[in-house]
Amino acid sequence: MSISEHISKQFNAELEAVRSSVLQMGGLVEEQIEQAIQALTTGNINLIEQVIADDSRVNDMEVSIDEICSQIIARRQPTAGDLRMIMAVIKTITDLERIGDEASKIARMAHLIYVTEHKRMPRFIEIRHVANIALDMLRKSLDAFARLDVKTAAQVVRQDELVDEEFRSIIRQLITSMMEDPRMISTSLEILFAAKAVERIGDHAKNMSEYVVYLVKGKDVRHVTVEEIEREVQQ
Repeated sequence: MSISEHISKQFNAELEAVRSSVLQMGGLVEEQIEQAIQALTTGNINLIEQVIADDSRVNDMEVSIDEICSQIIARRQPTAGDLRMIMAVIKTITDLERIGDEASKIARMAHLIYVTEHKRMPRFIEIRHVANIALDMLRKSLDAFARLDVKTAAQVVRQDELVDEEFRSIIRQLITSMMEDPRMISTSLEILFAAKAVERIGDHAKNMSEYVVYLVKGKDVRHVTVEEIEREVQQ
């Protein structure tokens, strides 16, 4: 084996290790979201505390992966597709860290809701529904990243429109609730912050799917329409 072949194999192994770390971080963030929504709908204090505690683990993983990527760039000076991979990883872990922040925010809102006595507890059906969509978007984005699947990535971008529509519906319901019963204003605002966090999770998952298109196609699609992205991935 020549020296160049040996170096090439080492480099490929480093890239694969980074990809695996991203997926591991994504798995932790998925679990955070699931636990945060469960905490919101059940008021499980232990679960609330667990979600908030896990946020530091997500932060640590972002810092670690980012440092590894910096070292790879410095040592290997990657070009073309390899450089796009590193850049996509750096951007993806930033969005994953922010998703973790949003999950922690949902848990904090759950804590505020349940530590105060309420005459009437709110319904969380709508938030659970939109959270399931956002969670599905995250899973698909991670799957698209793992398999370099631009068609799945495009599906995620399309789903973001549904999340936005569901969020607007929740806002209308909360406004109605506050008008009918002013005693629900405080709780409704806390639910609104939780719903907004879910909507932001969808936004970050959408960003991640766009990085996959960039990685595979070499085209930045962050500020184009869904239809343009769908046409791009069909080429």
